[in-house]
Amino acid sequence: MMGGVETRLLRSYVVLAEERHFGRAAARPHLAQPALSQQLKALEAEVGVRLLDRSTRRVDLTDAGRLLLTRAREVLAALDRTTGDLRLLGEGLAGRVAVGFVGTATYDVLPRLVRRVRADLPDLRLDVRGELLGPALLDEVASGSLDLAVLRPGPSTPAGLVVEPLRSEALVAVLPAQHPLAGADGVRLADLAVDPLVTQPGGRRSTMQPRVLDVYREAGVVPREVLEVSETGTLVAFVAAGLGVGLVPASVRALRHDGVAYVPLDDPRTEVPLALVRRDDAGPAALRVAEAVRAVAG
Repeated sequence: MMGGVETRLLRSYVVLAEERHFGRAAARPHLAQPALSQQLKALEAEVGVRLLDRSTRRVDLTDAGRLLLTRAREVLAALDRTTGDLRLLGEGLAGRVAVGFVGTATYDVLPRLVRRVRADLPDLRLDVRGELLGPALLDEVASGSLDLAVLRPGPSTPAGLVVEPLRSEALVAVLPAQHPLAGADGVRLADLAVDPLVTQPGGRRSTMQPRVLDVYREAGVVPREVLEVSETGTLVAFVAAGLGVGLVPASVRALRHDGVAYVPLDDPRTEVPLALVRRDDAGPAALRVAEAVRAVAG
């Protein structure tokens, strides 16, 4: 409304001011001419000035009428935009959604998701953060700093969060390009026992290092040395520099580097899960993006 004026009266007035004829104007909003005349009288009484000069042949706008026409169009356009925006928000088609990605999902899931959201949800703002560690991602979703996270799930999940499996990926060995086994079709961990192991941080900071060390133990191999790095991209760079070898999910092969080779594991063949985490009270926009994550990560 405009200063207490009903929106219905403004809309009728704009139609009448554009048509400059009661009969034609009444036909547009499907009102009888007497009803339109009554609305005009009510509007003029509300604003306290005369808006139209009426004769039997034509309708002319007064100066006040021309000003009201300009302002009424602005108000109605803003109201229509707001109504449309509220509808989009309510349906999850607009708003802001923040999504975090563990390092190993940054290279393939993140770019696919951004492209899909831009194509399918153009009115939605997507904030993405990559190269994060799983436990930190859980904390940020739990605190509300992130709406969604794509990560490697650990043994426990904070209360109030929902974990949805996305896929499982084979672990592959990442070797320096000059490594004797860089061109092999497969490699056993026993063949890598003499190489330092480059891996993600230990303790609660990462879910990947415990899994990688479990794989070594299952193969009866003890790494000669363990070098910890904070990001998967750094892990690959360390391997390219010849500082050791690593085990990474197969999707990391999307991070192409001339100095490394990705070789499948012969023994033991191991898969690691990738999951989507969200709050159990996620809003409609977050649920729309969650659907897009499932589509691109499958």
